[in-house]
Amino acid sequence: MSERMSPQGASAARLIAELTARGLRIAVAESLTGGLVAAELTSVPGASVVVSGGVVAYATPVKHALLGVSSELLAREGAVHAEVARQMADGVRFALALDGRPTDVGLATTGVAGPDPQDGRSPGTVFVGVAIGGRVDAVELELAGGRDAIRRATVDAAILAVLARI
Repeated sequence: MSERMSPQGASAARLIAELTARGLRIAVAESLTGGLVAAELTSVPGASVVVSGGVVAYATPVKHALLGVSSELLAREGAVHAEVARQMADGVRFALALDGRPTDVGLATTGVAGPDPQDGRSPGTVFVGVAIGGRVDAVELELAGGRDAIRRATVDAAILAVLARI
């Protein structure tokens, strides 16, 4: 029997294949997506070769405690900010290091899924952080729809952001 792969699944499969071909490992730090990115990646057969793991840093203090996001930044800007996404992406590389070696790729999501604003940001405001070696980027998204649609669109955007950078 043939299974049809969703567009998200196809992107995740492409990312897992690309990481495998390049011998790179990925670690994920998630806030608003609550583990959906890690779930999407690990739904791909063979993902265990390249996925180190994930951290669901849903509560703002966890972003500092586990991922090393600056407490001053969090106090000043809140959790929904481009620099928070960058620091989360870089921090998860070290939080999930294997044998003392940071993960090659760090991917992070932070934002507002709704229905209410957070940190002065409206629902649909999302930042995706990608850290590869010394390069750390953030992508700002303004997404529309309900909570589930925003979370799913964030997963898609996060996977595509890594694909665009490796």
